[in-house]
Amino acid sequence: MSFLEVRNLTVAYGAIQAVRGVTFSVERGQIVSLIGSNGAGKTTTLRTISGLLRPVTGEILLDGKPIHRLPAHEILGLGVSHSPEGRRLFARMTVEENLRLGAYSRHDEAGIVADLDRIYDMFPVLGQRRRNKAGLFSGGEQQMLAIGRALMSQPKLLMLDEPSMGLSPIMTQQIFTTVQELREEGTTVLLVEQNALSALALSDHGYVIDLGRTTLSGTGRELLADPRVQEAYLGEGVTG
Repeated sequence: MSFLEVRNLTVAYGAIQAVRGVTFSVERGQIVSLIGSNGAGKTTTLRTISGLLRPVTGEILLDGKPIHRLPAHEILGLGVSHSPEGRRLFARMTVEENLRLGAYSRHDEAGIVADLDRIYDMFPVLGQRRRNKAGLFSGGEQQMLAIGRALMSQPKLLMLDEPSMGLSPIMTQQIFTTVQELREEGTTVLLVEQNALSALALSDHGYVIDLGRTTLSGTGRELLADPRVQEAYLGEGVTG
């Protein structure tokens, strides 16, 4: 039994089907990437796993138990945390206020303070500017804050949607290094990322989603070497 199983998921916005039978699984302790073109259904899939959307058909199992009919706050309570596309920070609130919102369902102040210190160790710039408003930060700093906020719920499964969007190559590498360190600490990561080359190089397993369907799967290394993936998502001249 996989830690997370998504089975034949169909999700619609009104009459428009955004996801048409997506199926994949995530093993505990892995980094798994979902790659595909814009509009393929990747973000919709993450939003459905976190309870922000309801599937038309299909099911989502966490540790073998169905979660696809639960409200979002209960899914969060089971250990599924979502850092959304676009970061969605509260720009007029401080760094620390944004981080504490990630722990809103917790009631262990000592543990929250310890996790704040952990985030500040992970991202020193956040600690240095903890009383600054989030809206004053650069894109890379805001991404650090968004990941930190998601970690404040102590997730078993961390879902990251486009963490490198709009970032410089140096900042992108820093974010991916952090993702790898989180996996080494035991956090399972489900990653949606347009930078397919970096995502697959980092991932234990990957899935290609095209037009709302799962079309290819394999280890990160296997997908990097697949000519179909190279042609569609990695650009010419890329080899495994």
